[in-house]
Amino acid sequence: MRFTAKKLVMTAVLGAMAYVLMLFKFPLPFMPPFMDFDLAMVPEIIGTFLFGPLAGTFIVLIKLLIKLATVGTSSMFTGEIQNFILSVSYILPAWFLYQGKFKKHNALSGMLLGTIVVTVVACLSNVYFIIPFYTKLYGMSMEAIIAMTQAVNPLVDSVWKLVLIGIVPFNLIKYGVSTAIVYFSLERLRSILLRKEFT
Repeated sequence: MRFTAKKLVMTAVLGAMAYVLMLFKFPLPFMPPFMDFDLAMVPEIIGTFLFGPLAGTFIVLIKLLIKLATVGTSSMFTGEIQNFILSVSYILPAWFLYQGKFKKHNALSGMLLGTIVVTVVACLSNVYFIIPFYTKLYGMSMEAIIAMTQAVNPLVDSVWKLVLIGIVPFNLIKYGVSTAIVYFSLERLRSILLRKEFT
């Protein structure tokens, strides 16, 4: 899709909106305390549906660049890299099924696929990359990470239980809520999606 000045401005605005929404983050009950819930995915997926996957990726990058410029990183960029990977894992599959068809069922199918893909990616990346890195960065053991989660959810007593009853439901809730918000907003967005300057 060809970028116009208006599309570039809208992409930047959506990136800024995603950053603002990311600031309003909070942990979920019974979920790993190191994972925060936010709605930054809403402007990211809306931008993807409006302008395509490249614009959606730029929105994610803008969000993270603003975050780095304003508050920096506390994880040697690991958290930001993980955020980028998960965001892209959600918006790209969603676009694959949506393909600019302006149909609610295409959008819903795409976002549901994105939710499944990002949940799988989150499980694998946390177990094999993020959690091991954090244990080295902060001098913690894997047992300490499990104990942190066990304090809010006594059922978690191993890495794979952390995945199955921690990471999996957290991501299904986080991206499921974003999917629901966008889906029920599609009728209002439809007039925007079908405008000539956005097609």
